[in-house]
Amino acid sequence: MEEDPELEIIKARKMKEMLKAKKISEKKKIITDQKEKNEKKEINDHDFLLPWLYDRGDEVLSLAESQYPLQSKIIIHRIVDLIKSGDLDQKISGGELLSIFRTVGLNIRINTTVKIEDHGKFLSFSEKLRQEKLDEE
Repeated sequence: MEEDPELEIIKARKMKEMLKAKKISEKKKIITDQKEKNEKKEINDHDFLLPWLYDRGDEVLSLAESQYPLQSKIIIHRIVDLIKSGDLDQKISGGELLSIFRTVGLNIRINTTVKIEDHGKFLSFSEKLRQEKLDEE
């Protein structure tokens, strides 16, 4: 028994569509696998660097990543390379990390406050000035 030629054409068209859909899904899978691999690499650099930081270094790192995401990824990767190669063998303080970022031209803005101890309490500098102004009046 021979099948209808139109039926064979329809079957061939469906097969071609299925193969095309399969190739597209394979390409998407490859692309997502590459993206996941890149994300894991970035996370690993960040996570690798964290134990090497002290004295508010983690805070400086997070501020740098939020203010300059692309540039900080490159700098973090380079610092991790230096640590892995053994050229850098001591921990990095927050001030040193901030200095590194500023040396390459990235002015990281850090929220700072000046606290003054007054009768056992810590007051911000602006509160202390307000208090003194009220005492004068």
